[in-house]
Amino acid sequence: MSEAQTIQWFPGHMTKTKRQIEKSLKLVDAVAEIIDARIPTSSRNPVLSQLIQNKPRVILMNKSDMADPVQTSRWIDFYKANGIPAIAIDCRTGKGLNGFIPLVKNVLSSRIASWEAKGMVGRQIRVMVVGIPNVGKSSLINRLAKNSKANVEDRPGVTRSNQWFTIGKGFDLLDTPGVLWPKFEDKAVGERLAFTGAVKDDVVDTEQLASRLLEVLRESYPNDLKARYKLEGTDLSALKGYELLELIGKKRGMLISGGETDVERASIMILDEFRSAKLGRITLEQVGG
Repeated sequence: MSEAQTIQWFPGHMTKTKRQIEKSLKLVDAVAEIIDARIPTSSRNPVLSQLIQNKPRVILMNKSDMADPVQTSRWIDFYKANGIPAIAIDCRTGKGLNGFIPLVKNVLSSRIASWEAKGMVGRQIRVMVVGIPNVGKSSLINRLAKNSKANVEDRPGVTRSNQWFTIGKGFDLLDTPGVLWPKFEDKAVGERLAFTGAVKDDVVDTEQLASRLLEVLRESYPNDLKARYKLEGTDLSALKGYELLELIGKKRGMLISGGETDVERASIMILDEFRSAKLGRITLEQVGG
């Protein structure tokens, strides 16, 4: 149960998305890459850097309200050191979004000065929003556009075509469909995406996924795990992930006939509680880790 699942998911429309991004890059001045603050590495598509190339870019760390704030701060410093400005945001509450336009204007400052020198004062700034499915692109645009509504569903890959939105005077956003790569070269990347719900649950083994998540949390956030599931006094290192799953299910009263744990129900509960931050503010990837 400790082996990472091999998760491969590449719906046909995502090949089309790559072409759309390449075609649309010439229409925009900058790219805003939205990522999941809980998995800053795994939620970045390596193909995007190849597509974007030298286009000015900013990173928006969404779902930062669910992530470890200490780790989020370290990641922002890391991106800055690598020449990419980044901010922490939460699209559900709007926290941090007031920093978006200033961030873009700052990264485009020399270009804006050049436009103004040529008499193009107040020239429309166009920014493309990119990211993997279910990372919060449409929620971001809905928050910023207010009157213009993007199509939002808590389901991976719901956006299907490019859409323009005006989010303020002289500022337009271009939404693009979510993109993932054809094959996860690193099994752990696919696993982390599955933990956070970026990969549809119907393509993974839920019990194995929950068992693996418990093993990961046992190593990185043992105190949160113990506090949430009343495991104080339990030697977590002595239990495999599946055994932890059974124990937690039993403690929650999730039993079936014969007194055995309903592991399917327990698995769904654990994944749901992780994804809704009931386990605490957790980041699964550290800078340099």
